[in-house]
Amino acid sequence: MTESATSNLEARDVASVLHPATNLAAHREQGPLLIDRGEGVYVWDRQGRQYLEGLAGLWCTALGYGEKRLAQAAYDQMTSLSYSHLFGGKSHEPAVRLAEKLKEMAPFDATKVFFGNSGSDANDTQIKLIWYTNNALGRPEKKKIISRQRGYHGVTLGAASLTGLPAQHRDFDLPIERVLHTDCPHYYRGAEDGESEEDFASRLAANLDALVEREGPETVAAFIAEPVMGAGGVIVPPRTYFEKIQSVLKKHDVLLIDDEVICGFGRTGNVFGAETFGMNPDTMSVAKALSSAYLPISAVLIPEFMEEALVDSSRKIGIFGHGYTYTAHPVCTAVALRNLEILEEENLYEHAATVGRHLQQRLCKVGEHDLVGEVRGVGMIGAAELVEDRASKKPFDPARGVGAQCARFCEQRGLILRPLGDTVAICPPLIITEAQVDELFDKLEGALDDTLDWLSTTA
Repeated sequence: MTESATSNLEARDVASVLHPATNLAAHREQGPLLIDRGEGVYVWDRQGRQYLEGLAGLWCTALGYGEKRLAQAAYDQMTSLSYSHLFGGKSHEPAVRLAEKLKEMAPFDATKVFFGNSGSDANDTQIKLIWYTNNALGRPEKKKIISRQRGYHGVTLGAASLTGLPAQHRDFDLPIERVLHTDCPHYYRGAEDGESEEDFASRLAANLDALVEREGPETVAAFIAEPVMGAGGVIVPPRTYFEKIQSVLKKHDVLLIDDEVICGFGRTGNVFGAETFGMNPDTMSVAKALSSAYLPISAVLIPEFMEEALVDSSRKIGIFGHGYTYTAHPVCTAVALRNLEILEEENLYEHAATVGRHLQQRLCKVGEHDLVGEVRGVGMIGAAELVEDRASKKPFDPARGVGAQCARFCEQRGLILRPLGDTVAICPPLIITEAQVDELFDKLEGALDDTLDWLSTTA
């Protein structure tokens, strides 16, 4: 591709494409990074520059890029049944087999699986199903859902309301009614002086208990949580957190929605993050690594009592009035099923757990850098929070854009990571080797040095 052709495509992007999660004003001036192809853990831009994709796209390309077995699964399905739907009781084999597989894998007793297209619509579905269930059970007031500050659950109307990040609410007139937010479980930023992780967890559980009591337990239906908070900064829960939170939920008959969209399928060192952190969910959302993001698909898993409530209400109403044109799209379900098979055939859960230990060792070393206040992570996910002063934990002025500048220096060194404010997130494909983990962190450490030099010239 010639330089002029690439520049022309950049201009066409700026003229025509509205980018998500982007500073649109800055994008007008800077234009896009045009990714042209990918293989394994690497991608290449249109000038032929290679980058190690250190965030697995958006936390999702578990098998990396160019996996021909997934391409073949898509081709085979397209040539046999390119599209069908599930409306009016129709079905097809890939949907049935994938639902059975997910039920078999689930860390709780799931009886039904509802398919969607993204993590966002999965969490919208969670809201609707919980409201629908409580209406069916004669509990029309039990509808409020509690999420957490800095939690991320998507950007559709309901899911964005669950999300606890200001940029997803501001000027969108969100959150909607019946959505509440409680404390973010970030020990580094939230703990009081001398407070242990266990005491911090106890205080957050007490705050949740007080919130439910204020609202009225008869009005609170569910609590939604990521095992590790992803887009909110890779926040790993403090010790005993979920044990104590679940005690509060049980006390007040509040369901636990497990959002495994980022953590599911090996990311935390187990198949699901719930297993890593001792969660006992009532329902679950999955997406992203479900298909290694080769095709869009999500799923909501529900227990028997919810299934029976849905059946009873649809008998009364005449139809279960929820679903999408692409619910259980045959090509997407076929690719997702093949993806889950490959994860098992290649022992990638075990591989990810082993390589994850090496990743966490290298992450700990990054924590010694003068710019880094805290590193945090588990398994194959981590983050480094950049601070102006390590001793006092003083953050940088957000206007300086230090995290974004560090990410730019990473790109210059051939590494793609994601800045979440001044936290740099790390989440490579599960297929990454220990040598490639070392490559990732060597480049990150160089970019941190570049950032420190840049700060010294711009202070």
